Amino acid sequence: MNISIPQFRTSLHLFAGVLFLLTFVAAQPKSIAQRVDSLMRLMTLDEKIGQLNQYTDDGAATGPVTLDKDKPQQVKQGKLGSILNVLGSERTRSWQKVAMQSRLKIPLLFGQDVVHGYKTTFPIPLAEACSWDMDAIEHAARVAAVEASAGGIHWTFAPMVDIGRDPRWGRVMEGAGEDTYLGSRIAAARVKGFQGKGLGSTDAVMACVKHFAAYGAAVGGRDYNSVDMSERMLWETYLPPFKAALDAGAGTFMNSFNDLNGIPATGNAYLMRDILKGRWNFQGFVVSDWGSVGEMMNHGSVKDPADAARSAIMAGCDMDMESRCYTSSLAKLVTDGIVPMTVVDDAVRRILTKKFELGLFDDPFRFCDPKREAKALNDPAHTAAARDVARKSIVLLKNEKNLLPLSKTTKTIAFIGPLVKEVKQNKGFWDVELPGVDSNFIVTQWEGVQEKAGKNFALLYAKGCEIEGNDRSGFAEAVSVAMKADVVILSIGERRDMSGEAKSRSDLSIPGVQVELAMELLKTGKPVVVLINAGRPLVFNELADKAPAILYTWWLGSEAGNAISDVLFGDYNPSAKLVMTFPLSVGQIPIYYNHYNTGRPATGDNDRHYRSAYTDLSIYPRYEFGYGLGYSPFTYSGLKLSSGSLTRSGSIQATVTVTNAGKYAGEEVVQLYLRDLVGSIIRPMKELKDFRKITLAPGESKSITFTIDKETVSFYDPQIRWVAEAGEFELMVGASSRDIRLKERFRLTD
Repeated sequence: MNISIPQFRTSLHLFAGVLFLLTFVAAQPKSIAQRVDSLMRLMTLDEKIGQLNQYTDDGAATGPVTLDKDKPQQVKQGKLGSILNVLGSERTRSWQKVAMQSRLKIPLLFGQDVVHGYKTTFPIPLAEACSWDMDAIEHAARVAAVEASAGGIHWTFAPMVDIGRDPRWGRVMEGAGEDTYLGSRIAAARVKGFQGKGLGSTDAVMACVKHFAAYGAAVGGRDYNSVDMSERMLWETYLPPFKAALDAGAGTFMNSFNDLNGIPATGNAYLMRDILKGRWNFQGFVVSDWGSVGEMMNHGSVKDPADAARSAIMAGCDMDMESRCYTSSLAKLVTDGIVPMTVVDDAVRRILTKKFELGLFDDPFRFCDPKREAKALNDPAHTAAARDVARKSIVLLKNEKNLLPLSKTTKTIAFIGPLVKEVKQNKGFWDVELPGVDSNFIVTQWEGVQEKAGKNFALLYAKGCEIEGNDRSGFAEAVSVAMKADVVILSIGERRDMSGEAKSRSDLSIPGVQVELAMELLKTGKPVVVLINAGRPLVFNELADKAPAILYTWWLGSEAGNAISDVLFGDYNPSAKLVMTFPLSVGQIPIYYNHYNTGRPATGDNDRHYRSAYTDLSIYPRYEFGYGLGYSPFTYSGLKLSSGSLTRSGSIQATVTVTNAGKYAGEEVVQLYLRDLVGSIIRPMKELKDFRKITLAPGESKSITFTIDKETVSFYDPQIRWVAEAGEFELMVGASSRDIRLKERFRLTD
């Protein structure tokens, strides 16, 4: 037999790979750390750097794409450790097969932005947060993980835990709102949902907590913009949700795009080395956001790709997403002695450890199961979960004369507006578009109400106008249809892509002529229920003043139509509470409930002369944090403290009785706020410290007990020490941050 030299080299290469695998498997060191060390001893510098490199697949992308004609060849050469935007079990399997042709057969890690569902789409995260229901939020992430993992996904770039106080910033739709305490609770719930019983379970995906850090404070609400804040503000407001996610077991973190106090987060050693990997002892790895390593050149903190690679890796950014700075420059930086080999090894070790924990070395294809994928993507239990979370996310803002719920004996309903029959709009921004999956599983608002109507009443339709533009030609038809009905439902709002990444807006009004359409319908004298579909707080004062009933429906996902109809007709009593303050105008922004007082505080709208207030605007927002109505009123009574004195080693209990004073069973979010009346540094006017979501039958009462201890009253001092100062505190219990029903005081003693 004649064998050419190239054939001989190929055979030798394959033999060496097989020999390595046999030796590697036979040895089977006991711990993952030992297995990682054994593998790393066999890796070349180029193969190590390959593990720190992530590209997008050639299909759908979530950032500016750099096309690579030789991407499969790079995988075979061990120059790529991870790929994002690879969708479906067949596609992930095909890429993993390519990785198995590399010398060391190190499996690829597949990432995806599974932000609020995979196929089954849940409400956008900001809406979901309004449920204040940690079990429901965790379950939504659990369903997303089951579906995504069945499609070959190992890693989701979620949850986003940035605190958002400025609704001009489009990415508020991805987070949990303005409050640190609530945001921390939700961050932990989402991590637990995604990671399930732990990494290695085939129905779990690795969470990636983003964006580290303070991205939500971008100046002017302009995406990617600078952030300049005090250390105390950083630690007290913006870092706690990240720490909560870490404590919940999050496997990875992602850098933010912004600079923090003049240093881009991607090259910020204080954030990654000192806080995350130092003080917090984070053992996972950090990935850059899309291209953010190279974008440090635009910031002006580095001069070229090599300088960017040096800055990022030395600061603690382990994986470069899509900027290609590591793959182009890191090897020379190491050989020139600019970047120590130990720094590269630490990053590689962190990434390989996660691949071992996921079980990818034992079976690279364990997540690529077409049968499991088909079952997961068509599970009716997932549909039921999406409907449940969606209706829990709808906020009832107004309900004059108990117009809602609609009577099921209503004879004729006019359903009007540009969003009534929209399909994909209901999914909101950051949904996953699966190849080969059509949109027939998405329940439109029309279909939801139509299903509820059945033969009970007539349902009429008119579009009225488009979401944008000045075309009023459909107004006449809409008014004519409204005149034939007993009640009008009007569905208006944003397009799904008006909120999200790179969707900052200076004007937060409802676009186009939709509000004009609403005013024309209100002139008919017919009762009008307005549904507002949006990804952020909008400004709609004329509607808020004149419409008798308003439901803020956000973007509710694939079960939007059914969830909305459940609320409209009283099959579900709305219980959601706002997690962001809704301003009266853009001029009030930033506006949030837990602000500091001033030396000249305005106590009301008649007290604004030489006060900290606008002369031409109320001091109050349109709707405050924690606000939300239901179909039954709840009364609060009997607030009692177990003691008026709190010791540093003890605790006190606050007990309150809540009663459903209405005729519908419903849920109430009972909110506990504290104010430190006098401190060495000024403290917020009030801070959410706990809450309970309870269900009560009509006439039923329930006693709720909150526990307050030293941790509850502690804060960061200017030296970033976690302290509790002796003094007097005001304890407040209520239905929102403004609707405080009961108050008591206690003292922390030395």
